[in-house]
Amino acid sequence: MESRGRLMSAIAYPVAVAGGAVIGLLLSVFGGGGSVLAPPLLLYGVGVRDPHVAIGTAAAAVAVNAASGLFVQARAGRVKWPCALVFGGAGLTGSLIGAHFAKQIDGQALLLWFALAMAMVGGAMLRPRKADGDPDVRLDQRLMVRLAPVGLAVGLAAGFFGIGGGFLIVPGLMAATGMTLANAAASSLVSVVLFGGATSLSYAASGLVDWKVFLALVAGGVIGAVLGAPVSRLLAGRADVARRVFAVMVVLTAAYVAWRAVGG
Repeated sequence: MESRGRLMSAIAYPVAVAGGAVIGLLLSVFGGGGSVLAPPLLLYGVGVRDPHVAIGTAAAAVAVNAASGLFVQARAGRVKWPCALVFGGAGLTGSLIGAHFAKQIDGQALLLWFALAMAMVGGAMLRPRKADGDPDVRLDQRLMVRLAPVGLAVGLAAGFFGIGGGFLIVPGLMAATGMTLANAAASSLVSVVLFGGATSLSYAASGLVDWKVFLALVAGGVIGAVLGAPVSRLLAGRADVARRVFAVMVVLTAAYVAWRAVGG
């Protein structure tokens, strides 16, 4: 048993780096959904025993990876900052509330909720995505009134499930403002950084973040982000098919997480 523990310790960090690279690649190629794979990877691949630690650590890594993506999108001028900040600012409170309640729930029960969130992500990715919209949207009082409550609700879900929430943030921004898919995907990263940062800080304050595993995930995420551009070019013309395959993989992983959570 002791030798097995040493073996797990020896392979845990390389597995975390490799998993972080896969997650970073998926986020770069598909623009969302990949972050939900981080907690299952930590639990069943790396060997993290506490679901709360897996979720807290994953949230911290997702926030950092999203920050690097936000830098790239901001330089390209795709981020609608006023709308993004109102949405993210409202959701920040929600994410802290969601994380607080999630920490009070038994780990296995929380995994069942997380499996539900994963299934929702997979289902959302299977739906067709419309790219049309207003590229010149401007924040006004009417949009502010629509953005704030949606941001609060999405932040609450992101904090509770410990996920980036991009699959909810993007359609939320598009529905509330009418902006294009490209602008919504870029602007959503502001909220992912805020929600992930708030969630991970809440978990860290309770001692529920493994910082060594976090660093391994971030290192892998950098590798995945670098590989994202050439892989995206290779998938040009077949992105919809690849996206559907990935969505099915997320749904199957959700079923596995639920099965393990009920003692399978």
